Amino acid sequence: MAAHRSCALWSYCGPRWSWVMRCCRLPGFRSSRPRGPLGARHLSQEKRETETHFGFETVSEEEKGGKVYHVFESVAKKYDVMNDMMSLGIHRIWKDLLLSKMHPFPGTQLLDVAGGTGDIAFRFLNYVQAQHKGKQKRQLRAQQNLSWEEIAKKYQSEDDPLGGSRVVVCDINKEMLKIGKQKARAQGHKAGLAWVLGDAEELPFDDDKFDVYTIAFGIRNVTHIDQALQEAHRVLKPGGRFLCLEFSQVNNPLISRLYDLYSFQVIPVLGEVIAGDWKSYQYLVESIRQFPSQEEFKEMIEDAGFEKVTYESLTSGIVAIHSGFKL
Repeated sequence: MAAHRSCALWSYCGPRWSWVMRCCRLPGFRSSRPRGPLGARHLSQEKRETETHFGFETVSEEEKGGKVYHVFESVAKKYDVMNDMMSLGIHRIWKDLLLSKMHPFPGTQLLDVAGGTGDIAFRFLNYVQAQHKGKQKRQLRAQQNLSWEEIAKKYQSEDDPLGGSRVVVCDINKEMLKIGKQKARAQGHKAGLAWVLGDAEELPFDDDKFDVYTIAFGIRNVTHIDQALQEAHRVLKPGGRFLCLEFSQVNNPLISRLYDLYSFQVIPVLGEVIAGDWKSYQYLVESIRQFPSQEEFKEMIEDAGFEKVTYESLTSGIVAIHSGFKL
C-alpha cells in the first residue's frame, strides 16, 4: 500500500484504536480509592451485581440486551459476508467440524439457539438427509431378491427424506431470522425446519424435548450465560447432548499477539468498509476477549448439570467445541 494511503488509514483508525485502549482494563489493577461507609459499600455492591460487560464497556444488565440486539440487527444483512472476510472462510470448516462431532442420525431433534442465519441448521439437514439415503441403500442391498420395480417403488414411498429429523432455529433477533428464512428458500430447505423467535435465557419450549442443543458463536452475547446453560439442560431429553462452538483463548504468545493485531486493527476496518458499521464489529472483537477461558467455560457447563463435559480447541485455540450430556 502506498505511504499516503497508510497515513490516511491511520488517521481514520487511530482515534478508534486509542478509544479501545482507553476502554481496555489491564488485569491485576484496581482502583485505590478509599472505602466509604458500610451503607455506601452495600449500595456499591448492589450496583456491581446489576452491571455486566458490553465488550470492554460496563453497562447495566438491562441495557446489554438492547445493545446486543441492535448490533445483530445492524449486521444481519452482511453477517455471512463478514464471517467469510473476518475468518478467511475458516468458519465454514469450524461449523463442519461441529456437525461431524454431533454425528446426528435420522430422527434426531435439534434445537439450534442463536442460529438466525441458519448455517448450522442447513448443515444438519444436509447431513441427516445424506445419512438417511445411505441407510436406505444399505437396506436395499440387503434385500437382494427385490426387482428394480420394487426398489423404485420403495424409494418413491419414502415421504420423509430426513427420516424424521427436525431442527428448530431459535433466535432473539427478528432480522437474523429474516435472513435465515431467505437463505432457506434460496437453498430449497422446506421440510424439517422451523424458525422461532426466542430468548436463550428463557426458551419457549417444554422440558425434555430435544436430542441435541447447539449454539455457535452466540453464547458470549448472552447476558446470563449460566441461565442460558440451565435452559439448555432443561429442554434436552435425558441422554441429550449440548454442543457449543465459540471463540476461546489462544495460548501461544506469538499467535495471540498476531490475533490481537488482526482483531483490533483489521476486523473493525472491514466492518466499516463492507458493512458500514465500525462499532458493531468493534464490539464483536471485544466480546471475544471477555469470554471465559476453555477451562472456565467447561466448569460453567458442569455447574449447569451436564456430565462428561469435554472441549476440543481448534486453530491454535482461536475457537473451541464444548460438549456435554444430560444424563
